[in-house]
Amino acid sequence: MGILDALSEMCPSLRTRRRIKKRPQLTTVEMKVRIDCEGCERRIRKALHGVTGVEVVPKQNKVAVTGYIDDPAKVMRRVARKTGKRVEPWPYVPYDVVPHPYAPGAYDKKAPPGYVRNVVADPNAAPLARASSTEIKYTSAFSDDNPNAACTIM
Repeated sequence: MGILDALSEMCPSLRTRRRIKKRPQLTTVEMKVRIDCEGCERRIRKALHGVTGVEVVPKQNKVAVTGYIDDPAKVMRRVARKTGKRVEPWPYVPYDVVPHPYAPGAYDKKAPPGYVRNVVADPNAAPLARASSTEIKYTSAFSDDNPNAACTIM
């Protein structure tokens, strides 16, 4: 696009034309929507009919939308408006990602199996979910990777 930009600077008639918009990146938006029955699932799919891929998991109340999306909030507003349901961003991450999955802010009984709440992004619960330096020192001393460390302490 460098040549076109240079030509538009030289020629005043080309400057008045609209600039070409860049197409948004292929994005996946994950959201949590209460799905009670097949009718709810059908309404969600119907609300998102123009998007490349819609994956609905009723057991987890999860909707994953894949497509050329420029604003994820716009997709969430559309689902909320068309279905009449409360929509929020997917708040869970896999269990392996969080250092302390049973910290007070991370563990959630409503989370699907194998998932915990994303506390790293939450500023109020993040200090509880991170390990302190003494915790890291003691857990690394008694790990399977370092079998001789326990002998030196005893």
